[in-house]
Amino acid sequence: MIILVAGGTGRLGSLVVHRLAARGHQVRVLTRDPASAAATGLAAERVQTVTGDVRDAPSLRPAVDGVDLVISAVHGLIGPGRVNPAAVDRDGIINLVDAARAAGAEFVLVSAIGTTANHPIGLFRMKAVAEHYLQTSGVPWTIVRSTAFAELYLDLLAQSAGRSGRPVLFGRGDNPINFVAIDDVAALIELVALDASTRGQLFEIGGPRNLTFGELTKILGNRIGDNAVRARHVPRLVLRALAATGHLWPTAQARLAELALYMDTADMTFDSSPLHDRYPQLPATNIAAALSP
Repeated sequence: MIILVAGGTGRLGSLVVHRLAARGHQVRVLTRDPASAAATGLAAERVQTVTGDVRDAPSLRPAVDGVDLVISAVHGLIGPGRVNPAAVDRDGIINLVDAARAAGAEFVLVSAIGTTANHPIGLFRMKAVAEHYLQTSGVPWTIVRSTAFAELYLDLLAQSAGRSGRPVLFGRGDNPINFVAIDDVAALIELVALDASTRGQLFEIGGPRNLTFGELTKILGNRIGDNAVRARHVPRLVLRALAATGHLWPTAQARLAELALYMDTADMTFDSSPLHDRYPQLPATNIAAALSP
């Protein structure tokens, strides 16, 4: 099978690429920058890279030529220039679906749990438009929604700690949130990509536990050998003020503040048992146990 992975140089996409290539499939990775370290690393592993951008529809035509399946793991929450949810998560996915349809390819879309057309966060509303477009496009589709990536947020906490050793929490940090190991999501994507019987279905995956950011900070402390690590907090009032600037200046910083406030106040819990009851062979990584010294 020939498979194109958009977002294949990212944290999730690269794991998907390695899994599919290890199964003997011919994998192409769509990249805006073939000279990047991530892209050249894939090329060294005999994974084909093709230059293109989901925001540029004509660039996708040669990328999908001869492809059997397209997997999209792109997102536009933050990034340079015109990278934003409307340009990437909505319009970019629509471009990619159109390209897949023209090539006669199937499509696996990575989305986010909680995605609805009336969601208070723009990222999720854009994803909802893309999901609906795919589902009504005539392209054989599977959608995988996941909760928040555990490793991503652990790394963000570690980076925010800097020299002070005190990570920054946005808000109170006491709201339970479901975090999932990125490779657990990659395992599900591999499964549905190679199982045509999953077409026309939507799957949701999360981790086995709901954790607060305060608890995630303790896990970080265990990882770095500092069980007494103490966090600094950005008050919700500050987050609201930053998020409000997005109505006038829709910047990445405003989007991040809006998302951080939502994660600190909304119901972000998730029960992953239905998926694992159906597919008991899928991994369900316990983040705290996996990162214990």
